Amino acid sequence: MRKKTLIVFGSLAAAAALAVYYQRPKPVEVEIVSLEAGEVRATVSNTRVGTVKACRRAYLAPAAGGQVARLNVKEGDKVRQDQLLMEVWNQDLKAQLALQEAQIRANQAAAEQTCQLKAGAIREAERISRLQKFNQIVSEEQVDTKVTNAKAQSASCRSAREEIEVSQARRDAAQAAIERTLVKSPFDGTVAEINVELGEYVTPSPPGIPTLPAIDLLDVSCLYVSAPIDEVDAPQIKTGMAACVSLDAFEGKRCSGTVSRIAPYVLEKEKQARTVEVEVKLTDPKDLNELLPGYSADIEVLLADKPKALRVPAEAVIENHKVLLLNDDGLLVERSFKPGLANWNYVEVLEGLQPGDQIVLSIGQDGVVAGAHARIKP
Repeated sequence: MRKKTLIVFGSLAAAAALAVYYQRPKPVEVEIVSLEAGEVRATVSNTRVGTVKACRRAYLAPAAGGQVARLNVKEGDKVRQDQLLMEVWNQDLKAQLALQEAQIRANQAAAEQTCQLKAGAIREAERISRLQKFNQIVSEEQVDTKVTNAKAQSASCRSAREEIEVSQARRDAAQAAIERTLVKSPFDGTVAEINVELGEYVTPSPPGIPTLPAIDLLDVSCLYVSAPIDEVDAPQIKTGMAACVSLDAFEGKRCSGTVSRIAPYVLEKEKQARTVEVEVKLTDPKDLNELLPGYSADIEVLLADKPKALRVPAEAVIENHKVLLLNDDGLLVERSFKPGLANWNYVEVLEGLQPGDQIVLSIGQDGVVAGAHARIKP
């Protein structure tokens, strides 16, 4: 009877064990990555889209209003510095310039005549002074008259020469008035836009009222990207830091950029986060290929870089810098670690994890929690 009882109890225990075994939850399938060393870059990116801009851009218009008499360029033309682009009607001013040139020539001739008379009067005064010294026939009154005449002629000569300078100044003023009717290129560049036609009347913009420029000139040989950086991240950025530029119009990143300027103020716009404008200049000619002012662009400024750091994928990190590990028994365990450099892709591990640890990537999947049994997804 005792033996039969033991057999019965043994059978029941085996059946119970089998029931527990078959009723246990199935292990969840998870994706894992083996912890290893690699490059970790700490970067800062813009919060809103940036823009490609030309280093030099000029909105040109004549300083004086008038009718467009000459338009020497068209959109897309490449121009040189000081090249004449547009001219407003100025025949009256050119006539004034010609008149002043003629006046200068007349004054020069009059001055030459007056100064010749001055020289003769001086010589005559010197002769009569010598005669008085050795011959008492010459009176004191005659000497005084000749000397006074010589001084008067000298003053007339100086006045005539000053008159030349006055006429030259008037000539320069007439030339300056003509220059106000000319539009010249301030630098080598490309004509981006022309907003006037031959024969149209143009006027300078009134103070505080912007108007379309007659000619929009760009220097596309030098380009940079201007983008807003959140005020929280801006203090970490310094001029000279390396940066990459991404454009919606092209694939890949252009990483020859350096931070060339950080705005000395914070932009404060209604209903927007406060930002600091940061400029990145590209230096590699290949990175400037096909680039045009106005393209939308994003910048990524490199703050620090470790080429061989123990790193964990950012997607595997849960709150408070923790990860799930798959141990040798197939059990998921939670482990905390001390982070270092971080970006959107990787987080540096300073302490708490070891190379080769099996890190779970399937965070957020049903059943993937600490204490659960898991197996590697095929």
